[in-house]
Amino acid sequence: MTAPVVLLAGGTGGAKLARGMLDVVGPDDLVVIANTGDDIEIYGAYVSPDPDLVTFWLADRIDERGWGLAGDTFEVMEGLRDLGVDTWFNLGDRDLAVGLERARVLREGVRLTDAHAGIASALGVRARVLPMSDQPIRTRVMAKNKWWPFQEFMIRAPRGGPEAEAATVQDVDFRGANAARATPEILEAIASARAIVLGPSNPVVSIGPILAVNEIRTALTNSPAPVVAVSPLVLGQVLKGPTEPFMRWAAKPLNSDGIADAYTGLLDGLVADARTDRVPVLQTDVLMGGPDARRRLAEETLRFALALA
Repeated sequence: MTAPVVLLAGGTGGAKLARGMLDVVGPDDLVVIANTGDDIEIYGAYVSPDPDLVTFWLADRIDERGWGLAGDTFEVMEGLRDLGVDTWFNLGDRDLAVGLERARVLREGVRLTDAHAGIASALGVRARVLPMSDQPIRTRVMAKNKWWPFQEFMIRAPRGGPEAEAATVQDVDFRGANAARATPEILEAIASARAIVLGPSNPVVSIGPILAVNEIRTALTNSPAPVVAVSPLVLGQVLKGPTEPFMRWAAKPLNSDGIADAYTGLLDGLVADARTDRVPVLQTDVLMGGPDARRRLAEETLRFALALA
């Protein structure tokens, strides 16, 4: 194995870029460090949305709706609703099976890293998808003077959902991050990387929890590999998710300046469709509308990073 490309990812943008990078570098040279701040234990399952999202994309089994496994059914959710259960967190049957198996092996004392590796292998994924820590870290959002677990904030917050409620973000906390450790696999990957990419994900609640693990941030700072970020903004707009209100809470403008500032002290460069004077920029189309666009962006990002080295 040559020196790997390490990608930090959370949410759809990071998962799409991971799939493009897989085409460029191959499975043996790709390591994805995935956000686990969104993890939730529900219905007896341990659900890890971002590692699973990345894995489903790498396995070419992502559903057309953008989450879950392609062609999944929802019979268990229907059955629970028939029993009067509040199924506010919707999971397909096969998606639930993944969470149940993860919960089972975790109860046996298996590390989260190894639990997810088993799931990825069963789905035919050879690239390494590493949870950001084996210790629990949970993202919480304060809104309406109340702390919400991230999934509940996104789905159950008052006024009907994230687009309305997210505008009231008052604070963000990554519970458990101070005590969490980076895994040996993560530290080895960062130390041996030829390039490190922060995916086009929400800087605050997708990449932010990963960087809140002190050992990971320190390893990135000390790594000789170039570190570049890919902007999640397309022509100054957010295509999906609540990046805007979280950037507003962080007092960062919703432009290339703001994305670069969100990663102050880490970046050697930024890939974006608009310039900034904060760091060197590769100005290019960052929209990943299909396989060719994902592959092109991954290839350009890697070439840019290696040129900075």
